Amino acid sequence: MRRVSDIRPVPVGVTHRTTMFEIFFDLVFVFALTRVITFMAGSPTALTLAQGLLLLLLLLYSWGPYTWVGNLVRPDVGLVRAATLVAMAAIFVAALVLPDAWKQSPELFDAPLTLALAYVVGRAVQLVILFWVSATNPPLRSTLRFFRVPVILAWLPLIGGALLGGAAQTVLWTVALLVDIGGARIASAFRPWQVRSLDHFTERFGLVLIIALGESLISAGAGPRTMAPVGAAVLAALLGLTTTVCLWWLYFDRLAPAAREAVSNVPDERRASVAGDAYGIGHSPLIIGAIYVALGIEEVIARLTEESAHPDRLGWEAATALYGGTALYLLSRLVFRRLTVRVVCPAQVVAALLPLALLPIGRSLPPLAALTLLTVFLVAVTWFERRIEPPDPTQPRPGYRAGKT
Repeated sequence: MRRVSDIRPVPVGVTHRTTMFEIFFDLVFVFALTRVITFMAGSPTALTLAQGLLLLLLLLYSWGPYTWVGNLVRPDVGLVRAATLVAMAAIFVAALVLPDAWKQSPELFDAPLTLALAYVVGRAVQLVILFWVSATNPPLRSTLRFFRVPVILAWLPLIGGALLGGAAQTVLWTVALLVDIGGARIASAFRPWQVRSLDHFTERFGLVLIIALGESLISAGAGPRTMAPVGAAVLAALLGLTTTVCLWWLYFDRLAPAAREAVSNVPDERRASVAGDAYGIGHSPLIIGAIYVALGIEEVIARLTEESAHPDRLGWEAATALYGGTALYLLSRLVFRRLTVRVVCPAQVVAALLPLALLPIGRSLPPLAALTLLTVFLVAVTWFERRIEPPDPTQPRPGYRAGKT
């Protein structure tokens, strides 16, 4: 009889929390995200930055359904665990070939095709698990009837682009992403996903963000093959650490627990929709912003070592990653605030846009000076938020704007 219980999915309760197995799965997933840094750092141009964004979005929106799986059933038990391990292997293979995502070769399974097929396997495993779980869950089965169509349709341009390569690959993979995201939004609008454990849901997204911040910092520091000249490179690494700590502080210090509390107070019939919008829309750009900041830090360190022959200024591409990534992180954080605690300070909007104004200045500065400027800015923003933000962000001080619940 025990074997029968191992075969059937084990539903989770309202007090369910993230399991060690899910953290292990997310580590492999974040490893794939950081491999996108390797892809963009190989030839940092406007095109590769855009292609890197496309890869990040594809990865992030393929990971989301696994959060819903873990919120419905235990992913570390029985056949669900076995299926998730298959998906983990697919993500790991995708991570290995990501740096060569646009490099075709005479081999039967070159990097673009291998990446596309690994993506398809990961998405197919999701559908199999979700349809299996939905056998006793009619509302979920109804959602999946819509959800599966765009997911499967997106595989066609994805594989076709991998076979064609070049500009056609970029265009077709963009089409695949739009079909996937658009279809998922329509399906969730028709019948939202179910949130059984809010603690698990919010914790899982937060853990992926903090892992991404840590792994991105490691990736940036491990990028250059040498740290000579030692003084300047070590100083840049410390500035990068300070920058990452500020990004962590701006989300996890007060906003994360307040957002969880705000979502828990939403009526049951709307909670899944609000949580899906807030964490699905708000968190992905947060992670992408952190990845681009890590790329910018890696470029600064590279220009301070013998790997770069042009250490005189940072340049447009690296400055876009560094300052643009920061702006994306801060703006996404405000979107997340607005969707959860529904309290936004006008000064925070100005602060989030300021990195874009600093971008032209940063690109003309020496690399170390450009990173110093960004670090000073983030330290100032963190200090400012600590001064103006109330202990409970859901209770505004004068100067804040609150939306309607």
